[in-house]
Amino acid sequence: MPERRLISTGSPFEKKYGYSRAVIDGDFLFVAGTTGYDYTTMTMPEDPAAQARNIFRTLEGVLSEAGFAMADIVRAQYFITDRAHAEAVLGVCGEVFSEIRPAASLYVIAALLDPAMKVEIEVTARKRTS
Repeated sequence: MPERRLISTGSPFEKKYGYSRAVIDGDFLFVAGTTGYDYTTMTMPEDPAAQARNIFRTLEGVLSEAGFAMADIVRAQYFITDRAHAEAVLGVCGEVFSEIRPAASLYVIAALLDPAMKVEIEVTARKRTS
């Protein structure tokens, strides 16, 4: 049976709301929607690009802890609360994923849980065999 392991960033939201930051299931890693908090200070920058950069720092740490690399990401979903944020957020995504180029979707949604949250990113990774 494939290995199934839960990954936590230590965020108080994980325990409070009953979810894991990520779940490893066999060769796959499913990372929950991640927002732009700086988890060391529990602050949220105003700028959507800065939020996206924080998200990618969190994602990189989660993938590393799980034994995966950013290059293992095969799917990304971007959620933004205002289409005016698209260019800034996608610019950061382009910096991070220029060589990886996962299948991706962008959604403009009405809101996220906290009004300060402007961006949420969710990824799926598959461990490369070579």
